[in-house]
Amino acid sequence: MDNKNKLVWIEHFTVQASDTDCRSRAKLSFILEIMQRTADSAVNSLGLSLERMLEAEMGWMMITLDLEFHRYPQLNDQLTVHTWSKGTKGVLWQRDYRIFDIEGIEIASARTTWALVDIIKRKLLRPAALPIEVIHFTGDSVGELPEKVSAPKELSMVEAYRYQVRYSGLDTNNHLNNARYGDICCDVLSPEEWETRDLKRFRITYMQEAKFGDELGIQQSTVNRGNVWVQGESSAAVMCFAACLEFGEY
Repeated sequence: MDNKNKLVWIEHFTVQASDTDCRSRAKLSFILEIMQRTADSAVNSLGLSLERMLEAEMGWMMITLDLEFHRYPQLNDQLTVHTWSKGTKGVLWQRDYRIFDIEGIEIASARTTWALVDIIKRKLLRPAALPIEVIHFTGDSVGELPEKVSAPKELSMVEAYRYQVRYSGLDTNNHLNNARYGDICCDVLSPEEWETRDLKRFRITYMQEAKFGDELGIQQSTVNRGNVWVQGESSAAVMCFAACLEFGEY
């Protein structure tokens, strides 16, 4: 698989010191960011640049992500990210990922769902509204469409801290960038708690965009069967996201 046929797009990254946490492991936000960058490059290679999408008043909105680690990336790891458009179902687009280390061993895989949106009217668009043809890759599959995430109703959620969206978290669509939610979720645990945990899987569903100045109450559960649930609620009592950090052995 290479970039000549553009069906499976490949990008290479090295985990730098600025990408790591206090254990010299890659921050979750860094992993989400390189996935996002690879997807952007894949779409751009089809002739649909970010600038062209903005001119057309269109944007991509991630709905759900399901990311599973087989080994967690560390400082100086050289990573290769493969991504492809798997297909559409209704208004949803599925994009899959596989991440490999320098030895060609798969260390992570992910399934994501996206929607094309009118960034002015803030409404979902059908796939046919995209001004280019996207040929989906059917030669590989990480799995079916990921299920939306929601904390079990029986769990007791408590507020861990409050987060205000500032300039540093904004993207070109003027809302909190998807990758930043990785930091928000990981921040519910202390460095001491991270010392005894290995992140095995991360799932998140984005329900409502967060804009500059919005303040979110970040809520967490206690550890439940090795999992920590996290959700963010706006000051208007609107749920913005729900996520689950799953811990275990590789």
